[in-house]
Amino acid sequence: MNNPLTNVASGPDAAPEGIILVSTNRLRPRRSSFRSYFRKNYDMYLLLVPGLIYAVVFKLLPLLGISIAFVDYNMFAGSNPIQAILKSEFVGWHNFVRVFRKTEFLQALRNTFIISFMKIGCVFPLPIVFALIIHSVSAMRFKKVVQTIIYLPHFFSWVVVSGIFMSILSSTGIVNTVLQNWGLTKEPVLFFMDQKIFRWLLVFTDAWKEVGWSTIVYLAALTGVDQELYEAAVIDGARRFQQLIYITLPSILSTIILMLVLRVGSIMDAGFGQILVMYNPTVYKVADIIQTYVYRIGLGKMDFSLGTAVGLFNSVVALVLVLGTNLASRRLTGKSVW
Repeated sequence: MNNPLTNVASGPDAAPEGIILVSTNRLRPRRSSFRSYFRKNYDMYLLLVPGLIYAVVFKLLPLLGISIAFVDYNMFAGSNPIQAILKSEFVGWHNFVRVFRKTEFLQALRNTFIISFMKIGCVFPLPIVFALIIHSVSAMRFKKVVQTIIYLPHFFSWVVVSGIFMSILSSTGIVNTVLQNWGLTKEPVLFFMDQKIFRWLLVFTDAWKEVGWSTIVYLAALTGVDQELYEAAVIDGARRFQQLIYITLPSILSTIILMLVLRVGSIMDAGFGQILVMYNPTVYKVADIIQTYVYRIGLGKMDFSLGTAVGLFNSVVALVLVLGTNLASRRLTGKSVW
């Protein structure tokens, strides 16, 4: 009986003895066309429709507004925004030249980098430390209680967070009351109006609100660490700190890099919602960032061309930072997001 997978040639073209020629005709799978595949799985493609509509309407179409940065936009030049853009005078890079000549923009750019790097240096390591501490605790009930407590502020809006800290840190709040009763200060500390304190207030409130969210991410990564590695390390005599350095941290390094790349990508977003509800004219010099500057110029003074130019510059710098961080991570550690 012939083997269906083999086709042994006979006659003058027969292969040498001991060699079996295998026919590839029956081993090659049939490739169904996209049309037939779509008919069989049309319901799966229908599930993509809402996401595609959202991406087109809210992500792709707004990109047309980038052209406002290159024209002297006049919102009354047309009956709709697109006609207004087309009928506005093209000025090329003039709006970008205007941007870099403004001392307010340069101050906002400086504040953006300072506040972002302060948050990265002070806040970014905290979730890793919290996750390592919580992961080492064996009491499950205590773990769940701590996770809930530190994760809860993430769901508060910045308006609520700002209200909480304004009440606590006001001139008659509990913090100033304690400081004065203990004799540490004679006059109330104006936390929201002191330029030396306000940036650190932003860092502290950001940590209070967001550390819990990142901690959950690192805890999820720690659950994927192979426990046999710890058992082998214990047999070899490794201590807890050595296990942390040589097993735990390398195992979650890819997650740390992912979070770092995402954080660096948002350097140009030093916390728009947070600063907008917390700052005031007395701390503009140290707290005004690019996004709040765009808000005040674009909407407050109705200078849409200048505001769009600043926003486009902000996006390009953020893209360069993401690509650069990913490239540096791949060269230094061999791991990257893409």
